[in-house]
Amino acid sequence: MTQALVAIGKGTVKGLPALFAPDVQTAERVVEFFTARIRNPHTRKAYARAAGDFAAWCAEHNITGLAAVRPVHVAAYIETLQKEMAAPSVKLQLAAIRMLFDWLVLGQVVPVNPASAVRGPKHVVKKGKTPVLSVEEAHVLLNSIDTTSPVGLRDRALMGLMVYTFARVGAVIKMRVEDVYVQGRRTWVRLHEKGGKRHEMPCHHNLEHYLDAYIETAGIEKDAKGYLFRTAQGRTKQLSDKPVTQADVYRMISRRAADAGVRTKIGCHSFRATGITEYLRNGGKLEVAQQMANHESARTTGLYDRRNDQVSLDEVERIVI
Repeated sequence: MTQALVAIGKGTVKGLPALFAPDVQTAERVVEFFTARIRNPHTRKAYARAAGDFAAWCAEHNITGLAAVRPVHVAAYIETLQKEMAAPSVKLQLAAIRMLFDWLVLGQVVPVNPASAVRGPKHVVKKGKTPVLSVEEAHVLLNSIDTTSPVGLRDRALMGLMVYTFARVGAVIKMRVEDVYVQGRRTWVRLHEKGGKRHEMPCHHNLEHYLDAYIETAGIEKDAKGYLFRTAQGRTKQLSDKPVTQADVYRMISRRAADAGVRTKIGCHSFRATGITEYLRNGGKLEVAQQMANHESARTTGLYDRRNDQVSLDEVERIVI
């Protein structure tokens, strides 16, 4: 995408599929879609890949111009994808194509959107697939961490933050030291969620202890603008000033879970799902969980509710043979 921007600035077209770059004006409109219209880098990457794959398919079928793309072509492409991909992935591909053509219609590049009338595959989800820790597993995992070093305290605080605030890992790794603050004699955390939304939550007393111990031992309390969760300096168990990445967190969780003997295949999102499930199991309300998780819809929050898993297990044990 960067190459395409530079090329357009020089009055040439490079770095884009031929379908979306018949001339500089069209190419500029396409690049604007991925830069000005889509701000989330992960969404931008996924949509760019989807657009590139569709352009490659069109080239294979001798569809050489945007004006030549018809609803039947998009429908045929989606039918092909359904044989190769799961329904959610196909729906993402269609959404990317539909939004890109909407943008091109607004820019008067094409008269109509050929993807607007195409229906994607049905996909109804009533239960999330994110692995959830049991209370016992969560206790074992958190208590197994060696907290005699800043790295151990960091890992415990990071996992505790995701459990007790239902925070996304993307919001956690962007936190600064100043995002942990005291208000009304209670420690609060400030999360910078997707879409530029700021979300503030009071800390559970366990999380308050985890954060205080980590910040004090790491000696970062005066570095207000510095990142809260930082990478380790090699094998020294000391911290740098660089932030951890989502990949770093995933590897850390996998390593800690293996060391603790936790066999559930958990990831970053498992702590969010675990926190929501236990909150609801202990009498919490779904609408409050939605607010705490910063979800737009209670239906999304409900996907993290895994209380019925335990009910099913209890019923299975009634089969006495």
